[in-house]
Amino acid sequence: MNLREKLFLTGLFLLHFVGTQAQSKGYMIGDVVADFQLKHVNGQTVGLPDYRTQKGLIVVFTSNHCPFAKAYENRIQELDRRYAAQGFPVLAIMPNDPTVYEDDSFEAMKVRAAEKAYSFAYAIDETQTTARAFGATRTPQVFVLKNANSQFVLEYVGAIDDNPQDTTGIQRRYVEEAVNYLLEGRPVQSPITKPIGCAIKWR
Repeated sequence: MNLREKLFLTGLFLLHFVGTQAQSKGYMIGDVVADFQLKHVNGQTVGLPDYRTQKGLIVVFTSNHCPFAKAYENRIQELDRRYAAQGFPVLAIMPNDPTVYEDDSFEAMKVRAAEKAYSFAYAIDETQTTARAFGATRTPQVFVLKNANSQFVLEYVGAIDDNPQDTTGIQRRYVEEAVNYLLEGRPVQSPITKPIGCAIKWR
């Protein structure tokens, strides 16, 4: 990331508390997440039943246009590369109203997924029902779910790590910590952190 991009992200970081619309709390830690079905960029649908054989799921609300989402894109891919084989794959969901930014259209999502060779599912939340159910407010924002007897329980919600601008300056890798604890059969020590990103563009 060059200096101009870092300065741009720093400016956005200072403004990231400004939202476009207040959201309800959504799921709380320990809640069972209801099933959902979303349109995958491969033309099919994807939902929680597709992950019943997994130990859990890393749900990431993200988008094409957001500079924070772009800054975290490689880290999201790395999460899937590292944890899918251990039973915690990534499911990326684009929750924005695509009429606000053309880059967030379904066609643009398909192009982005192909160009970046996403190894994980990338789906659009066309009705924004799923984002509202989760209580998502930003892109990117992560929800780590644990599969407990075929029910997906929320175990972590918040940021991917503590440094969107500079990967070399990361002190805490929150999602990695959460998944590692769950893989060890232990409770997540920091189950809630503040998401840093662009406000979701609601209809």
